[in-house]
Amino acid sequence: MASEQEVRNKQVVLKNYVVGFPKESDMEIQDSKITLKLPEDSNDTNSILLKNLYLSCDPYMRSRMTKHDRPTYVVSFTPGLAITGYGVSEVVESRHPKFKTGDLVWGVTGWEEYSLLTSPQQSQALFKIEHTDIPLSYYTGILGMTGMTAYAGFYELGSPKKGDNVYVSAASGAVGQLVGQFAKLAGCYVVGSAGSKEKVDLLKNKFGYDEAFNYREEKDLDATLRRYFPEGIDIYFENVGGKMLDAVLLNMRRGGRIPVCGLISQYNLESSEGIYNLSSLVTKSLRMEGFVVSDYYHLYQKYLDMILPHIKEGKISYVEDISQGLESAPSALIGLFSGKNVGRQLVAVAPKCV
Repeated sequence: MASEQEVRNKQVVLKNYVVGFPKESDMEIQDSKITLKLPEDSNDTNSILLKNLYLSCDPYMRSRMTKHDRPTYVVSFTPGLAITGYGVSEVVESRHPKFKTGDLVWGVTGWEEYSLLTSPQQSQALFKIEHTDIPLSYYTGILGMTGMTAYAGFYELGSPKKGDNVYVSAASGAVGQLVGQFAKLAGCYVVGSAGSKEKVDLLKNKFGYDEAFNYREEKDLDATLRRYFPEGIDIYFENVGGKMLDAVLLNMRRGGRIPVCGLISQYNLESSEGIYNLSSLVTKSLRMEGFVVSDYYHLYQKYLDMILPHIKEGKISYVEDISQGLESAPSALIGLFSGKNVGRQLVAVAPKCV
């Protein structure tokens, strides 16, 4: 694979920082050039040249399209440069001792055809793919960051017990579809919400949710949750925020747990909505805790040991929404915020080398 051949490197570039709802026109496809050989450097033990195969579209990327006045857990994208995110890649050339030419990896890479990683921080964010009998695209989701998010949030923060009542918002998304199935494996009663009849049917008929509802059709979320949870909610896996979180707080049982994975209803607002029922945290002895998935990557092997047999035995269902070609990436990413995707949204960039 190593060659001094210079090739086109198509990239998805952020044009300007975004305020409000993002648009496809906030990004553009640019052509650059890249040499398919690492630069000569006798002291280099970190550089890795990657060919990107799949890219993951994730809600947290919206935050990176905004310039923040205060530090956040992820840095903002730089206008004029390729954006970055999770993906699956093939190693073209490597000077890193953990990776060699031909290895398949998942982790943080550029939204481009080829990416050159040069820093220790970048190489530390890569995981070698050992199980290639599973579709490679799964490593953008169920076997990658998304799966670890569902696993850490539900098991480590949710602390499920058999018979718990579990509610999952944005339940048909990349994380939610897994959390509901984990809840059933743990012997819980689980209800999910989504934004269309198609997605509600998917929750009940594909992912095994006990019940599901279309939140767009519910005028009173408090009453809706009381209908599905007359005895209250033990675990609320939070993906939405805003009015949904406010209604959930009123319906939590004493000692309930709320792992906060995301707040997608707030990402495109210039001013976030307030929460009015926080007193429930005190009166019901609730635990609400946010988390960053990278803090739990030390559990990745434990997670694989749990999830791989379930996948191979058909005990876990997984739905992907795959857009074809790097040109489709801006549309695929923006579609997340209007609910266009069904399941895990990703972009197929290229086939792996033979």
